[in-house]
Amino acid sequence: MYAPIPPNPDAPPVRINLYSDTQTRPTRAMREAMLNAEVGDEQLGLDPTINALCARVARLLGKEAAIFLPSGAMCNSIAILTHCRPGDEIIAHESAHIIEAEGGAPWALAGARVHGLPGARGFFTADDLRASLRGASRYAAPQTLLEIEQTSNLGGGAVWPLAVLQELAGIAHEAGMATHMDGARLMNAVVASGVAAADYAAPFDTVWIDFTKGLGAPLGAVLAGSAATIDRAWHWKQRLGGSLRQAGICAAGCLYALDHHVERLAEDHANARRLAEGLAGVAGLVVEPPDTNLVYADVATSGRTPAAWAESLRARGIMVSVMGRMRLRLCTHLDVSAADIEETIAAFAAIN
Repeated sequence: MYAPIPPNPDAPPVRINLYSDTQTRPTRAMREAMLNAEVGDEQLGLDPTINALCARVARLLGKEAAIFLPSGAMCNSIAILTHCRPGDEIIAHESAHIIEAEGGAPWALAGARVHGLPGARGFFTADDLRASLRGASRYAAPQTLLEIEQTSNLGGGAVWPLAVLQELAGIAHEAGMATHMDGARLMNAVVASGVAAADYAAPFDTVWIDFTKGLGAPLGAVLAGSAATIDRAWHWKQRLGGSLRQAGICAAGCLYALDHHVERLAEDHANARRLAEGLAGVAGLVVEPPDTNLVYADVATSGRTPAAWAESLRARGIMVSVMGRMRLRLCTHLDVSAADIEETIAAFAAIN
């Protein structure tokens, strides 16, 4: 039920992997940086490469301190555990990753429930947030945390406008709530909008960036916040088994990504726009214009299910995601070229 299903050995090799930007493979130069990394015991603060990465991300996000973690999901869980107590309520969008894709972690680990707000493209408004606030009551769960996902994955990779984030965080803080940003694709938002990462992060008490998506590293995410918050996060890191040893090998890949893979995200965005443009010309597909590197295609009127589309594409060596009852997701990244985009468009047209 839960373990990954081994791939069909008779299927052709995957030549164009649009399943997710998590599918990126470290480049040779990144591997060489990892090979040459200076390492030490991370649990004792003795890994110089981990320390350098955390200091750099803290500066990038305008925060006092940061902590290296194996995954973005663990960043979310530790932030929630740090901000919330059992019985608390978190407010997020109804399609948020912490609701849809983390195995119920807020409920299971923190004992906190998540109240999902509706809204197009993964967004909700200041009025939506105000309407959801109850004030203190011994009959109701304390509302302790506002969570925002930048970019919004199930919203089509949409970029939250800075002014909206500032307003939402201000409302939450005024209500006595903490704020947390799931920054899995924050750097995509930075490149697409021209807004600095620190500006996006400023209204939030905790924020993290993932290195295993568009930035192309094989492992790692960094959670940032105040020194006191990150100090408490260390306790949860230990409890959850996220404390590491010579993790500088991984951190070196993340540092390489910051040096070499941020500005090139613009190429992924351009490829996504071209892909959306091409797929929009295929009969039966309704394609959402992308803000960043995620392209969603609704196949409801095509006469084929998303699974059937994905199976036909897989037979041609192209891998995509099935997202929900009627949508496909195609994700561009550093292992997908402009030529791959054209081949994918042609494959959709041929299948149709």
